[in-house]
Amino acid sequence: METPAKNIRQQERVFDVEAIRRDFPILQQQVNGHPLVYLDNAATSQKPNAVIDAISDYYRGYNANVHRGIHTLAEKATAAIENARQSLAGFINSPAPEQVLWTRGTTEAINLVAYSWGRSNLKPGDRVLVPILEHHSSIVPWQMATESTGAEVVPIPVTPGGEIDMMALDELLDERVKMVAVSHISNALGTVNPVAEIVVRAHRVGAKVLIDGAQAVAHTPVDVQALNCDFYAFSGHKMFGPTGIGVLWGRRELLEAMPPWQGGGEMIEQVSFAGTSYQGLPYRFEAGTPDIAGAIGLAAAVDYLQHLDRVAVAAHEADVLEYALAQGAAAFDGLTRFGEADHVAGVFSFLMDGIPPSDVGMLLDQQGIAVRTGHHCAQPIMAQYGIPGTVRASFALYNTRAEVDRLFEGLAKARRMLR
Repeated sequence: METPAKNIRQQERVFDVEAIRRDFPILQQQVNGHPLVYLDNAATSQKPNAVIDAISDYYRGYNANVHRGIHTLAEKATAAIENARQSLAGFINSPAPEQVLWTRGTTEAINLVAYSWGRSNLKPGDRVLVPILEHHSSIVPWQMATESTGAEVVPIPVTPGGEIDMMALDELLDERVKMVAVSHISNALGTVNPVAEIVVRAHRVGAKVLIDGAQAVAHTPVDVQALNCDFYAFSGHKMFGPTGIGVLWGRRELLEAMPPWQGGGEMIEQVSFAGTSYQGLPYRFEAGTPDIAGAIGLAAAVDYLQHLDRVAVAAHEADVLEYALAQGAAAFDGLTRFGEADHVAGVFSFLMDGIPPSDVGMLLDQQGIAVRTGHHCAQPIMAQYGIPGTVRASFALYNTRAEVDRLFEGLAKARRMLR
């Protein structure tokens, strides 16, 4: 098992996890009489004071609508949201800020592409390829788009270890394929997919590539130009930002050719009953009042991450995950891990013999340990394994080896109680 930071873990880098933990006020509490161990980061991450304060400052000091007002508060709010767009553009190395579109999150971003690009470009006989391990948000929008266009969604096989079968992908890639939709990191298994190589192979047959980066942006730097992808989507709340805000990045020529998918204020240039003309990028895809506080909070999360040594962060996260797998799981009888790819990040997905995942989750919660149970919005890969779901512990930069010890102590106690 190789984690993203395996090759740099030996370097001398300072990472003070206790100082990081002090930045996150929610981690200081007790749950059910025990210090909180939060291991549900793949569902949502916790928020540092810097993000909480940025949102509070907006509502306390300059709450106003953006872009159309000429009064002082409106101008300050407008500057803040456009500065936030600039920050996000820099964060993913976008060639220009107008290629960064505000959405409610990854799900809405993918739906936007499927609805606008998909319904404009797909036709009968075309194919959209989606790996079996994908989140439902990478599957269902394309099913909806292909139902209305006569195209079809074709699954890309996944190996028993939870990796995309690249040979099978090559066999599927031909002139019929118009889009490949793939996650950067699997939310259910933690598999780090070879997205750059997938882009190369897809582009050889003229297909576009949309990358779901929801699980990646908190763990690894993302460079959309280096990836050479066509679309990249991610959510704020999984990278220490607020809920309800996310980003769709797209190639300029693709975005400019796509029709708006929602109508209303802000996205228009001129409206009359004889017809309507639309604004250019990015506003043509941002109908209505945006999540101003969310964008400001997300920019604060970006600033928080950018001020950390991300190599040291990756090494720390890799160490915690390896400790869980090598020191915890390997020595724990009756535990089956799902997803054993060569490259994994942030996720330990497992079952305990004879104990339903929901019971494990409930008993861990009684001990102050938060994990996720169920199918993790990834039912096709669960069906491949012949299971209804797993217990998922997912890690972030503020988690520690001591918390991993608490997890396995909690699992041992749960096993004793349920035998």
